[in-house]
Amino acid sequence: MTDSDLATIGQAGLGRDATDDVRAINVGDRSGYDTRKHLAHAAQQAKDRNLSEMLIVDADAHHYESESWGDIIQYIEDPVLRHRAERGGKPMLSRGSDNQSVSGRIMRYPRRRLEETPDNVPRDVTLIRREMEAIGIDYQIVFPTPMLSLGMHPDAHMESQLSWAYSRWMTEQVLPHDTRIKTMIYLPFNDPEAALRTVERFADKPGVAGFMVTSARYKPVHDNVYMPVYRALEERGLPLGFHAVYHAPERMFEGMNRFLSVHALGFIFYNMVHLTNLVINGIPERFPGLKVLWIESGLAWIPFMMQRLDNEYLMRTSEAPLLKKKPSEYMRENFYYTTQPMEYDNLEALQLTMKMINAETQLLFASDFPHWDFNLPSTVYDLPFLSDHAKRRILGENAKELFRLDH
Repeated sequence: MTDSDLATIGQAGLGRDATDDVRAINVGDRSGYDTRKHLAHAAQQAKDRNLSEMLIVDADAHHYESESWGDIIQYIEDPVLRHRAERGGKPMLSRGSDNQSVSGRIMRYPRRRLEETPDNVPRDVTLIRREMEAIGIDYQIVFPTPMLSLGMHPDAHMESQLSWAYSRWMTEQVLPHDTRIKTMIYLPFNDPEAALRTVERFADKPGVAGFMVTSARYKPVHDNVYMPVYRALEERGLPLGFHAVYHAPERMFEGMNRFLSVHALGFIFYNMVHLTNLVINGIPERFPGLKVLWIESGLAWIPFMMQRLDNEYLMRTSEAPLLKKKPSEYMRENFYYTTQPMEYDNLEALQLTMKMINAETQLLFASDFPHWDFNLPSTVYDLPFLSDHAKRRILGENAKELFRLDH
């Protein structure tokens, strides 16, 4: 493998530390990688638990849209930006090296690039199908990966242009190939007018299960400029997801010398801020039909937020005049949550957490595959304190209702 090969793969956005990972692959390993083989134990696990007998919906999985960059940029509306992209420019915000691959020990990131796929369908469709069939997934909500950083891009125009191009490519080139593959359309929230335009354009497209905001951003989500977007989503009955993502240059994380530390706080930090702003400013009261989903933050942070906000609210109710009940009640009734990465080291704490959030109606299984910390359906199925009914709700039925998968 030449330095040119390494540079090409590294530029393709294969994930964090992609170039280091690729260096670790011997030339003899360039062929033979297959998602189905990689997930062989997951497939056996699903078979042992007879998961095919219940509906399994994966509310959060990913693909690397940068691997299809050449196709996506053709949909960029701005001719100058499209020209820059065609000439090799990569106007995406890079989060830099964060060692999610554990210094190359997780080989899935670079080897996916080497996996052979047929030419009759887009590569992404084949990889998603292989993963779904191995894990035992009936429906999967697929999200981008590098683009999750765009909320912090200094140019709001860049976010709106790239997200629009990606959404057109996804709805026109990927979703039509398989009705089991769904997505939540990226909302360019730094441009409220562009976000509203996005809802109006894509809400009725086949395969669109809702809309998504990348959480790493500073604009306050309770600002009145977003009310038309919330109203449009409420009227259409489509959920709004806040997908967690950390921001490496965040000042609060600069003093952390381990990715473990950044990951532990970074994936809840912005969601905590946005949730607080939505609840305390009465958005659930103004839009009682708006369903909000918090994605990829795990569960341990939710009881803390419930208790903390309730305590503060009871001492200063005058500062939240729109609220008609405690913050925790809105969090339990109006909000939904995904499981991954589920903190299951302390089952007693997890059981209480699920009770506090009313997991039987508000919790959705998510794998987050192919990321390094992905979960399998067994993380829910094997919990000893859940009834069979609760397992079925969390693994699939809640998502079926929220995303209207029977429509």
